[in-house]
Amino acid sequence: MSRTHPAGLSFDGRVAVVTGAGRGLGRVYAELLAARGAAVVVNDTGADLTGDGARDDPAEQVAAQIRGAGGDAVACTASVATPDGGEAIIGAALEHYGRVDVLIHNAGNVRRAPLREMSSEDFDAVLDVHLRGAFHVVRAAFGAMCDAGYGRIVLTSSIGGIYGNTGVANYAAAKAGVIGLSNVAALEGAAHDVRCNVVVPAAVTRMAEGIDTSAYPPMEPELVAPVVGWLAHESCSVTGEVLIALAGRVARAVVAESPGVYQPSWTVEEVGDRIAEVRDIGAPVIFPVVPDGHADHIRYSFAMAQTERPEKSQ
Repeated sequence: MSRTHPAGLSFDGRVAVVTGAGRGLGRVYAELLAARGAAVVVNDTGADLTGDGARDDPAEQVAAQIRGAGGDAVACTASVATPDGGEAIIGAALEHYGRVDVLIHNAGNVRRAPLREMSSEDFDAVLDVHLRGAFHVVRAAFGAMCDAGYGRIVLTSSIGGIYGNTGVANYAAAKAGVIGLSNVAALEGAAHDVRCNVVVPAAVTRMAEGIDTSAYPPMEPELVAPVVGWLAHESCSVTGEVLIALAGRVARAVVAESPGVYQPSWTVEEVGDRIAEVRDIGAPVIFPVVPDGHADHIRYSFAMAQTERPEKSQ
């Protein structure tokens, strides 16, 4: 069946896997990529917000709707929360289409509790989906992408992962961890044209249940999807970056450092005396992840030591 899609950037011939694609943001991502020519693996367990329960309906319905519109899609209800589930999700793309070009990890769950009351079970349940889930699907797809010499990975963080939020220590920790995982995938994939970036989306979906959104500006998933679409496209020119998409605002988030203060030795008191200088962010220093932010950071710090260290006596 021939497919028509909007003029502009095309995903013809590409195979995309979208986790958490049965509802909300993930569904809109899957539909956007399919409308632009991608074959899509629609992954969703159909679980409720806490991650409990499972139904085939959401994934099957989205895949059927895509096919009904002339697109190509298959449903997969495996869970990202286990290594076997991650393999099954990527395996669905490899088995049905023989390749995987795009991976968007969007699956999520929420279990809210104050830090002093949060159970280890609730902490692990959220990390299992958001962070370990990201690892499970990235690890399963990464080798195939590197071997093919092409891949686009989009992982999902949140403003809670960057700035924290009350009552969601599990969610914030997982979403911060996703950024570290993305950085490594970006570094290790750079030589193979495998690019990995993070989206920080905000939209009013079922994840916002219990939050008063009456004063919010328009925040439909459709305001986020184009950002994810570009990050997933072959024309994406960045890797190891974090893009925010919130209420129509698209921005880049970075880790920034103050220039710092060098002394050949320190006392506790001197740290306190110079803390204003240490914290002065007026001229921020930023080390891009790719090509070598880790080493650039070390070189910068080493350079400040200069030659003030006494030479060892012979």
